[in-house]
Amino acid sequence: MNFEKLLGKDNLILKSLRAKGFEIPTKIQEESIPKILEGNDIIAGASTGSGKTLAFAVGLIKNVKKNFGVQGLVLTPTRELANQVAKEIALFSEDKGLNVISIYGGVSIRDQIRRLASSEIVVGTPGRILDHLTRKSLDLSQINTLVLDEADHMLDMGFIDDVEKIISYCPKKRQTLLFSATISEDVFYLAKKHMQNLIEISTEPHVDPMKLEQAYYNAPKGLKYSLLKHLLENEKSKLVMIFCNTRRNVDFISKNLKFMGIETLPIHGGFSQEKRTRMLRDFHSKKVHILVATDVAARGLDIKGVTHIYNYDLPSTKKEYIHRIGRTARAGKQGKVINLVESRDYDNFGKVMTGEFNIKEEKAPFIERVRIRWMPEKRGERMGRRNEQRGRENQGREYVGGKNEHRSSRSFHSKSRRRNSRNRDSRKRSFSSRSSSNRNQGRGNKDSFRGKRGRR
Repeated sequence: MNFEKLLGKDNLILKSLRAKGFEIPTKIQEESIPKILEGNDIIAGASTGSGKTLAFAVGLIKNVKKNFGVQGLVLTPTRELANQVAKEIALFSEDKGLNVISIYGGVSIRDQIRRLASSEIVVGTPGRILDHLTRKSLDLSQINTLVLDEADHMLDMGFIDDVEKIISYCPKKRQTLLFSATISEDVFYLAKKHMQNLIEISTEPHVDPMKLEQAYYNAPKGLKYSLLKHLLENEKSKLVMIFCNTRRNVDFISKNLKFMGIETLPIHGGFSQEKRTRMLRDFHSKKVHILVATDVAARGLDIKGVTHIYNYDLPSTKKEYIHRIGRTARAGKQGKVINLVESRDYDNFGKVMTGEFNIKEEKAPFIERVRIRWMPEKRGERMGRRNEQRGRENQGREYVGGKNEHRSSRSFHSKSRRRNSRNRDSRKRSFSSRSSSNRNQGRGNKDSFRGKRGRR
């Protein structure tokens, strides 16, 4: 089946699809688009890269009219995904001329308020959507299509209350589309609560298991980073993603690799939105071939051509492992996942190994310990260093300005006291002389008066 048969000859999206080289729909598109065009509420299991954005974009573009206010709303868990989804919807709706805006935190809200006034479709994160609702800069009373993208991840991040509050602002009569990599009990409960006569759609995993090679190395204690560097230099790869569980490890790997001449792009929640967008743009354009990221920062990103996934830190759940490996072995291309397992990773790796994954053990090569050039400071060390620095600054101030300042201050005050004392003494003397004069003058007058009176 091609897109013309799936969408119909008169569908406005066809021209954009042809211009971008889209010809054959994916499994999730083939199964969900007809149901969406019929106006049904659907809950679909679809992984990143499966083509789900086009699937729900078809419904949004069909239902939304130009210049009738905000009628379509897409909720996403992360800023990067909001940006990505908004750009794709804008691309698909070019012929209809719809205004699509992405809104999320970390950037100025004023520009978003200005652009919301002329938008028909809004894609955003729950927190910033609620900010606009509180400010009354976003009106959801005309929403006819609501999309919950990466619903499982939104719930994992604790957005359930925010999502339900946002839904309460939308009209009850609407089409609701929910897409999620995994359909957990919580996701299904959310769907049942807010959807009418829903249709459930599940597709085969987008990753081709026949094209995906999975391996793990038992990393000797203290040599995990050295093993990673060795593999990066010896594995034949094109685009590489390295996953870490913490920001500190992302910084540790990216900075030390850069010191050794290996260009990397780090991305985690500690960076500004502008920096994260720039990093992703450079990786998409293949200016740099290695991206080091946390799950939150990389969740939902559709990055094509990734040949290798490295799990420097093992994910704590099987679901997160699935999300990570789903970024390679796509569209018939080969992909490889390499897990670096140290003693502290055994618990997490055990959870992954109990699943249906065919992960083979590879013998660790002989490697030399790599010199570590940069280490992240621990919280206690950082606070101690700050206190020490403050102490030195205070000591410096006491030495440089303290004694001199105190000495000059004492000198100033002593001079003031002497001046004040002299002034008081002079005022006393002046007052005493005036008083004495007045007293003498008074006596003279009295004597004179008496004398005159006596002569009378």
